[in-house]
Amino acid sequence: MRAAGDLVGRMEMTQGMRLPEAKAYVAEKLGVSPADLSDPVIMHEIREKLGLGRITTFEISHPTQAVAIESKFNVEEVLGVPVNSVRRFEERRIGPARRGR
Repeated sequence: MRAAGDLVGRMEMTQGMRLPEAKAYVAEKLGVSPADLSDPVIMHEIREKLGLGRITTFEISHPTQAVAIESKFNVEEVLGVPVNSVRRFEERRIGPARRGR
Protein backbone atom coordinates (compact mmCIF):
# COMPACT_ATOMS: atom_id res chain seq x y z
CA MET A 1 0.00 0.00 0.00
CA ARG A 2 2.99 2.29 -0.40
CA ALA A 3 2.29 2.69 -4.09
CA ALA A 4 -0.29 0.97 -6.35
CA GLY A 5 0.97 -2.59 -6.59
CA ASP A 6 -2.00 -3.95 -4.65
CA LEU A 7 -4.44 -2.24 -7.02
CA VAL A 8 -2.61 -3.45 -10.13
CA GLY A 9 -2.39 -6.96 -8.67
CA ARG A 10 -6.13 -6.94 -7.95
CA MET A 11 -6.85 -6.21 -11.61
CA GLU A 12 -4.47 -8.96 -12.75
CA MET A 13 -6.04 -11.53 -10.47
CA THR A 14 -9.74 -10.61 -10.68
CA GLN A 15 -9.95 -9.49 -14.30
CA GLY A 16 -7.25 -11.64 -15.88
CA MET A 17 -5.37 -8.60 -17.14
CA ARG A 18 -1.71 -8.74 -18.08
CA LEU A 19 0.61 -6.37 -16.22
CA PRO A 20 0.76 -3.53 -18.81
CA GLU A 21 -3.02 -3.61 -19.25
CA ALA A 22 -3.61 -3.63 -15.47
CA LYS A 23 -1.23 -0.70 -14.96
CA ALA A 24 -2.92 1.32 -17.72
CA TYR A 25 -6.38 0.58 -16.29
CA VAL A 26 -5.46 1.55 -12.72
CA ALA A 27 -3.60 4.66 -13.88
CA GLU A 28 -6.63 5.78 -15.88
CA LYS A 29 -9.00 5.18 -12.95
CA LEU A 30 -6.72 7.12 -10.58
CA GLY A 31 -6.03 9.92 -13.05
CA VAL A 32 -2.24 9.47 -13.09
CA SER A 33 0.35 8.15 -15.52
CA PRO A 34 1.44 4.51 -15.33
CA ALA A 35 4.88 5.71 -14.18
CA ASP A 36 3.26 7.50 -11.22
CA LEU A 37 1.87 4.19 -9.93
CA SER A 38 5.29 3.25 -8.55
CA ASP A 39 6.01 6.63 -6.96
CA PRO A 40 5.25 6.31 -3.22
CA VAL A 41 4.99 10.08 -2.70
CA ILE A 42 2.45 10.61 -5.48
CA MET A 43 0.52 7.48 -4.55
CA HIS A 44 0.44 8.45 -0.87
CA GLU A 45 -1.41 11.63 -1.87
CA ILE A 46 -3.71 9.82 -4.34
CA ARG A 47 -4.56 7.04 -1.84
CA GLU A 48 -5.32 9.65 0.81
CA LYS A 49 -7.49 11.72 -1.54
CA LEU A 50 -9.49 8.68 -2.74
CA GLY A 51 -9.62 6.90 0.62
CA LEU A 52 -7.84 3.80 -0.67
CA GLY A 53 -5.87 3.16 2.50
CA ARG A 54 -2.20 3.80 3.05
CA ILE A 55 0.57 2.82 5.38
CA THR A 56 1.35 5.42 8.00
CA THR A 57 3.59 5.37 11.03
CA PHE A 58 0.64 5.78 13.36
CA GLU A 59 -2.94 5.31 12.20
CA ILE A 60 -4.09 7.48 15.09
CA SER A 61 -2.23 10.40 13.49
CA HIS A 62 -4.74 10.34 10.60
CA PRO A 63 -8.13 9.71 12.26
CA THR A 64 -10.16 11.01 9.31
CA GLN A 65 -8.54 8.70 6.73
CA ALA A 66 -10.15 5.51 5.46
CA VAL A 67 -8.83 2.33 7.05
CA ALA A 68 -9.65 -1.38 7.02
CA ILE A 69 -12.96 -2.31 5.35
CA GLU A 70 -13.73 1.30 4.43
CA SER A 71 -10.66 1.30 2.18
CA LYS A 72 -11.90 -1.88 0.47
CA PHE A 73 -15.26 -0.23 -0.27
CA ASN A 74 -13.38 2.70 -1.84
CA VAL A 75 -11.14 0.38 -3.91
CA GLU A 76 -14.25 -1.38 -5.23
CA GLU A 77 -15.84 1.95 -6.18
CA VAL A 78 -12.74 3.49 -7.80
CA LEU A 79 -11.69 0.41 -9.83
CA GLY A 80 -15.23 -0.71 -10.62
CA VAL A 81 -14.60 -4.34 -9.68
CA PRO A 82 -16.17 -6.44 -6.92
CA VAL A 83 -14.13 -7.06 -3.78
CA ASN A 84 -14.97 -10.32 -2.00
CA SER A 85 -14.49 -8.95 1.52
CA VAL A 86 -16.93 -6.12 0.77
CA ARG A 87 -19.58 -8.57 -0.43
CA ARG A 88 -19.10 -10.75 2.65
CA PHE A 89 -19.29 -7.70 4.92
CA GLU A 90 -22.54 -6.58 3.29
CA GLU A 91 -24.02 -10.08 3.58
CA ARG A 92 -23.22 -10.20 7.29
CA ARG A 93 -24.49 -6.67 7.87
CA ILE A 94 -27.84 -7.45 6.25
CA GLY A 95 -28.24 -10.65 8.25
CA PRO A 96 -30.57 -13.62 7.66
CA ALA A 97 -33.69 -11.85 8.98
CA ARG A 98 -33.51 -9.13 6.34
CA ARG A 99 -32.65 -11.52 3.50
CA GLY A 100 -36.05 -13.18 3.72
CA ARG A 101 -35.19 -16.24 5.80
